[in-house]
Amino acid sequence: MDIATIGGIAGGVVCILAGIILARGDLMLFFDPASILITVAGSFCTLITSNPINYVVKITSIARLCFFAPEMNPKDMIVTLVSFSEKARREGLLALEDDLNELNDDFLKKGIQLVVDGTDPELVRRIMETELEYIMERHDRGKKLFDDWGFLAPAFGMIGTLLGLILMMANLEDKAAIGPGMATALITTLYGSILANVLFIPLANKLAVRGNEEILVKLIMIEGTLSIQAGDNPRIVRDKLVAFLEPAQRDEITQEVGD
Repeated sequence: MDIATIGGIAGGVVCILAGIILARGDLMLFFDPASILITVAGSFCTLITSNPINYVVKITSIARLCFFAPEMNPKDMIVTLVSFSEKARREGLLALEDDLNELNDDFLKKGIQLVVDGTDPELVRRIMETELEYIMERHDRGKKLFDDWGFLAPAFGMIGTLLGLILMMANLEDKAAIGPGMATALITTLYGSILANVLFIPLANKLAVRGNEEILVKLIMIEGTLSIQAGDNPRIVRDKLVAFLEPAQRDEITQEVGD
């Protein structure tokens, strides 16, 4: 569970509520079912219009990745690949077949299987890079859903505001109702802004971070698999793969793997 994501969203909501209380505002003044209907339901319907329905129905599982993402540890992956290269140098590539069932990542398992089967290196690279491109495309589609919703929610907030202003102007003779009517009209804009800036845009950005983490690990897998197939010295494999990491992480890997 990603505590930072949960804490960030909860913190944003708490700050808004605390601001209202500190301003001596009545929280119930900011609750309006009609505005919720317009901003949430209205923007979601337009989200369905602008995206294939088979993507939209997966939006909850996509959002779940922001809170319960599988751990992507490039350092552990480098250690695994270096150990594979050591075994391949000692016992041959066919010996790696015994370790395939222990791999949890299907992407790496497929790459190692191709190597064990004696597939041409260029073909191995093309197959793995093609699959990586599809993974990147899938990530982009998921992020786009929340980008779109973050764009649509404020727009529907403005629509709700315009509707409220029209209704207020229709009863302009009642001067006592102008102030409350204006406040109600503005609530939908507030809802749209909160949804976009506290929820949808941050979730889209977190999905981008998750995607980049997975892509980094997949690139390490591709380079490591090809290095193993080429029969590179384990030290060379390590040096190739740590190049994907930040300098501080490189030192940790060098100390852990050794020479």
